[in-house]
Amino acid sequence: MITITEHSGIYTLECQQTIPWSIEKAWDFFSSPLNLAKITPPKMGFEVTSKNLDKVYPGQIISYQVGILPFIKTNWVTEITYVRSPKYFVDEQRIGPYSMWHHEHIFEETAKGLLMTDRVSYQIPFGIIGRFLTGGMIKNQLLEVFNYRILILNNLTQPV
Repeated sequence: MITITEHSGIYTLECQQTIPWSIEKAWDFFSSPLNLAKITPPKMGFEVTSKNLDKVYPGQIISYQVGILPFIKTNWVTEITYVRSPKYFVDEQRIGPYSMWHHEHIFEETAKGLLMTDRVSYQIPFGIIGRFLTGGMIKNQLLEVFNYRILILNNLTQPV
């Protein structure tokens, strides 16, 4: 299930999915920056460019290149700002296409399996003009990314 709400010029996307993995296996998979490319649509040309690729830890800086439009790639730098292994971590954009990006990764064991929640709060640059010109495109691109993740994770019985 994916929802996007808007409040005071900030959008919040929330995506929830239950997968049949243990919390430990999920943590091992999602806390490795290298696995991001495996769950991002190939057409985005997502590539981790930083060399420090240990499991996430507070203060870790991770750099990427990602296609935001056909034939246009941008640099994106995030910082891991909070980690509570194996239940939660947060990445925040330091350099990139958004005015603000705050992404919470939450893992909860339930009777039905592991419930993963991604909560992304973001702000589009250039104020009302940016929202008017790119708001729909950005919303659709984020929905595509998270729908792709749901599809990929539903087809993986074990982390790769």
